[in-house]
Amino acid sequence: MKNIILPLALFASVLASSTAGAAAIRVIDGDTLSDGEITYRLNGIDAPESGQTCLNSSGISWRCGEAATAFLVDLLANNDLKCQAMEQDRYGRTIATCFASGTDVGKSLVEAGLAWSFGRYDDVYAEAEETAKARQKGVWAGANQAPWEYREERWTAAKQSAPEGCPIKGNISKNGKIYHAPWSPWYSRTKISPEKGERWFCDEADAIVAGWRAPHWH
Repeated sequence: MKNIILPLALFASVLASSTAGAAAIRVIDGDTLSDGEITYRLNGIDAPESGQTCLNSSGISWRCGEAATAFLVDLLANNDLKCQAMEQDRYGRTIATCFASGTDVGKSLVEAGLAWSFGRYDDVYAEAEETAKARQKGVWAGANQAPWEYREERWTAAKQSAPEGCPIKGNISKNGKIYHAPWSPWYSRTKISPEKGERWFCDEADAIVAGWRAPHWH
């Protein structure tokens, strides 16, 4: 998802904090998590998408998106989560800096080479990224595509064949109403049946407003 910031009066002058036990946390992907009430998008980073693969130093493909998600799951396990809210984006997610028992979650992902510094919005982890690059950690071991480029490439390709150029698939299953953007690992095998109430969306925000949610990876 693109991190488009909308200021909230609630967060204008102070940082709001939310603390939850590890058992209450659901990891959505490498840079997004939920405590059941609030969905947090980690500030200053962009992790590989769940279905994204990367190349190592030998040119061999590995599942960097899954690795980022697994890293986040392990980091949060048996730790208390505290998130300092900053702003809310157009998808209803709270942009926040989160800490797992005092450890900066976003910085840890960047240091491990499992997330890019999202400098277009906040360059707080730019130095951590340079260190990861120098050490050829994770995604920096090979020539890899930044997640925002990965999303754009798949979005452009999917629009060409989607009805009215709206490539987001609003699926209905036993797990509820779930939408799949073109970079979802389940996108290619998700079929849309309008007679069942399923539909296509042009924008993730529209899907959320209509009652669909993003898939949970873990």
